[in-house]
Amino acid sequence: MFIATERTPNPATLKFLPGREVMPEGSADFPSADTAERSPLASALFALEGVSGVFFGADFISVSKTEEADWTTLKPQILALLVEHFSAGAPLFHAGAAASEATSTDDPADAEIVRQIKTLIDEKVRPAVARDGGDILYHGFKDGVVYLHMQGACAGCPSSTMTLKQGIENLLRYYVPEVVEVRPVS
Repeated sequence: MFIATERTPNPATLKFLPGREVMPEGSADFPSADTAERSPLASALFALEGVSGVFFGADFISVSKTEEADWTTLKPQILALLVEHFSAGAPLFHAGAAASEATSTDDPADAEIVRQIKTLIDEKVRPAVARDGGDILYHGFKDGVVYLHMQGACAGCPSSTMTLKQGIENLLRYYVPEVVEVRPVS
């Protein structure tokens, strides 16, 4: 089995492409070892010294490292673990566990605005963010402010603020005049 790797805009994160589907739908973010218990693969990756974050996308896995860790040492260990996992046909999640979805408490009066925002995010933003090894989740809209959560390689990326403000905020403001600002949530 061959697993390709790609750099991401975040120098602390590499994107691993196993050449097969990883998540049939949605995504799963594991920002710390404590959050990985529902996934045998995420738990195994966190067991490697230097891993600080794991993210599962549709056809990729993004792994973030600590500042002290070195990719020349860590990358082969991650590749070996991924090959073993996928070759064995091991499950991504323990039975009964699944990816978590973002929830919001939007005002029903804003339903059409929220629909437009979500459509733009799903069609224009998420594919671009996934190419960089991450995902972006909608968390809400209130008083003209859209709340979004960056995941995977995008969380903590030096360019994530610019992506939110100059990219996503400008796009949403252009198509949805009710949007005045985009803010990150953690």
